[in-house]
Amino acid sequence: MTFRVERIDHVVLRVRDLAGMVRFYEQALGFREERRLERLNLVQMRAGASLLDLIATDASSGAPNMDHLCFRVEPFDRDAIVMRLAPFGISVGETVDRYGAEGNGPSVYFHDPEGNQIELKGPAH
Repeated sequence: MTFRVERIDHVVLRVRDLAGMVRFYEQALGFREERRLERLNLVQMRAGASLLDLIATDASSGAPNMDHLCFRVEPFDRDAIVMRLAPFGISVGETVDRYGAEGNGPSVYFHDPEGNQIELKGPAH
């Protein structure tokens, strides 16, 4: 079995001013706050069929401002994902149930050849 990328599910940005960025995306682009996880300093904002996640970070961390990019795939088939990425020398993390634009569903993480963290996410259950 194989899989195909359907769309971007969500993007996670690291931000220095969480309240200011939430305000910006609400006022400038009409996004709305969907979920807030205080323990992670994370706000998930609805952007049409997708989410934009904003996570507060320390400006001095030196980390890039994109934490990861998530693509929604159909169907979610871990074996097919592993087989498709293996020829590129890419190993896939464990399958975990995570929240995305459609709700909770299976997902895996890996890094592309330039070190960007990518998540492939299946349908919500």
